[in-house]
Amino acid sequence: MAESVLVTGGADSVGRVIAERCLARGDKVHICDVRREALDETLAANPGMTGTVADVGSHDAVQRVFEDAAAAIGDVTVLVNNVGVAGPRAAIEDIALEDWEDCLRINLSGMFFCIQRAIPMMKRRGGGAIVNFSTGSTRTRLPNRLPYVVSKFGVEGLTLNAARELGPFGIRCNAILPGMINNARMRGIVAARARESGRTVAEVEADYLRHISMHVQIEPSELADMALFLCSAAGRKITGELIAVSGNLEWEE
Repeated sequence: MAESVLVTGGADSVGRVIAERCLARGDKVHICDVRREALDETLAANPGMTGTVADVGSHDAVQRVFEDAAAAIGDVTVLVNNVGVAGPRAAIEDIALEDWEDCLRINLSGMFFCIQRAIPMMKRRGGGAIVNFSTGSTRTRLPNRLPYVVSKFGVEGLTLNAARELGPFGIRCNAILPGMINNARMRGIVAARARESGRTVAEVEADYLRHISMHVQIEPSELADMALFLCSAAGRKITGELIAVSGNLEWEE
């Protein structure tokens, strides 16, 4: 049966791959993204997909996203909370208040806003699936990235508690914990680390891979595989799980 899917941050990388895969399997798909140009390009490349320009860290913007989604695809039955920002890289004592608040607003509050709006729709439809994106860094811990890691610990708490509360309504909630994703954002992080440390990009990348058991990066398509599985009939009894797709991320500097 076709689902009505909402993917946040759906204009590129992992979010776009998930949205396109859902569309290809016959689902109705609505995406949102804060970048108008990227959103327009993705919609132009995918006839039938609809979208809204929005910052999910804004409660009012999320309300608009769900109004647009309801008009375009009906009640949402699958929600993929993909949006996330890296936050500041700084020692704890040097983190600016606005950077702390911005990271938690987008990474954690944004997911809460979306889940809160999706639940009544899913209850009306007799169930649904929510997939949240956390990070493998909640398992390794990560110095100088406190707001990011704290926000993602919050995402995991949100996931686990929502799964318990929503299970009786047939609504499943799981989280995916990616490792080193082969995308533009990760390449930017590696380049920044290289500049800061005076090393080459290749040296920094090798250091990352050295602390991954399988010595691999994760492709966006591999994360999409997991997301679609969790939202499919095959995953209908999986809820309250934090699933790493990382090659076993052991440690990070």
